[in-house]
Amino acid sequence: MTVSVDPDLCYGSGECAHRAPSVFTFEGGYGVVRPGREDTGDDSLVQEAAERCPSQAIGITRQGPGPRALP
Repeated sequence: MTVSVDPDLCYGSGECAHRAPSVFTFEGGYGVVRPGREDTGDDSLVQEAAERCPSQAIGITRQGPGPRALP
């Protein structure tokens, strides 16, 4: 699962960096996902940060299987 922060929704509360500092950090007063940590959406701390984000700026997307080949 992939985690991301929508910069248009984030207002810089710091909840994400507080709850999962190994995945989130602050840049320019807003939360961002640390480079290389985008694929940590299945981490329970990341999921908790997403659930408790006051601006609902954290997104977790499930990556499904690729397209199936037709017979």
